[in-house]
Amino acid sequence: MSSQLAAVPAALGAAAANATASVLQRRAARRSPPEQESRRNLITELIRRRVWLAGIGCLIAAFLLQAVALYLGGLSLVQPLLTAELPFTLLLASRLSRTPLDRAGWHAIAALTAGLALLLVGAAPSPGQRTPSTTMWVIAAASTGALAGALTAIGHRRDGPPRGALLGTGSGVGFALTAALMKDATQRASHGFGALFGSWLLYAMAGAGVGSLLLLQYALQSATLAVTQPALTTSDPIASTLLGVTMFGERIRLGGWIVLEAAGIGLMLWGAMRLASNSASSRQAGRTRL
Repeated sequence: MSSQLAAVPAALGAAAANATASVLQRRAARRSPPEQESRRNLITELIRRRVWLAGIGCLIAAFLLQAVALYLGGLSLVQPLLTAELPFTLLLASRLSRTPLDRAGWHAIAALTAGLALLLVGAAPSPGQRTPSTTMWVIAAASTGALAGALTAIGHRRDGPPRGALLGTGSGVGFALTAALMKDATQRASHGFGALFGSWLLYAMAGAGVGSLLLLQYALQSATLAVTQPALTTSDPIASTLLGVTMFGERIRLGGWIVLEAAGIGLMLWGAMRLASNSASSRQAGRTRL
């Protein structure tokens, strides 16, 4: 239980670092024209920009904090806490753009925060003791990869907000798989770095993380933060909790507690949708560009 509590500040620190990275990356990505040829050369263009590289630095910090949190706690605790990234993101974007959130925006942030609290109180997630087998990893990778691939394929046939939402959801599923691989890798690291670097998990985690990051860049280019971030920060914890329960044997409360958990999820989704449709939030997110 003490290690679970210690995971909370590390997870919230990772959320804040991810929020900073999202704002900086979007400031760079939104400068790129949406033409097809430009999308092919997007990463080449972005890597030349200091603001994008600063965002990558924040992502590295977030990665390290998330690894610490996952070592101390379970997926079903750490990944939902990372939904704090969305309020952090919009507050930071509002600060940088000097466009304050209106009352509806603050209400949406309050709903997200309250929903997260209700979800965690109801679920009372506890870490599992199971180590996933190779067969379990193959099934998990195939199912999450198929889902992310389908969302990406559909997203590329859409324009504007629908594309951003679909690609954001796909990247959230990819980041959930990355977190699960990270969880297993951190457990192996406790037996020595030789075991870690000799394991396929480390390289699979890097591949899943890079792929999810690239997909996120296209999501950020396609729509505002108010569209892409809710999709990302709601799909990631849901997929992560499923992976934590099925693969690592983590436990969440069921029975009558499902009512509280459902209320928490509903509040989180309502807050995310309100932020996505809030004109003040959309305007201030749209101005966070160079």
